[in-house]
Amino acid sequence: MGAQLAGGGGGGGRGGGRRRRRSHVMNEINITPFVDVMLVLLVIFMIAAPLMTVSVPIDLPQASARAIQQDKPPITVSVRQNGEIFVGDDKVESAALVERVRTRAQNGAEERIFVRGDAAANYQAIMDVLSQLKGGGFTKVALVATERATR
Repeated sequence: MGAQLAGGGGGGGRGGGRRRRRSHVMNEINITPFVDVMLVLLVIFMIAAPLMTVSVPIDLPQASARAIQQDKPPITVSVRQNGEIFVGDDKVESAALVERVRTRAQNGAEERIFVRGDAAANYQAIMDVLSQLKGGGFTKVALVATERATR
């Protein structure tokens, strides 16, 4: 009977040790899924960012002024070389320009508007767009140019 107790106690001791190892709590966080999600989001934003720009092809004039940093994207009005006017990517007639800009303006007359004029466009066409926007009550109207390369 004494041998049986020794054998039973020895086997139970080993099994009890295993249970303690199994119930050991893992105190490290697995960040691999988090990193995977972040990399996917990074790729999505890298692909989507260039698509958020205005797609009207214009050869902008050059200027030596630096770019303006701002919080939200402005309303973009583009004047092509042939005199066509675009609000964002939508072509508009000159008579409907102010009304179309008003429908997009969230801040009313305080909305920031960028006018992009082709370098080869008629200066009068660009001035007509500027005067229409000013006449429509918009006060924050700016011309857009590309930064001139320094020599």
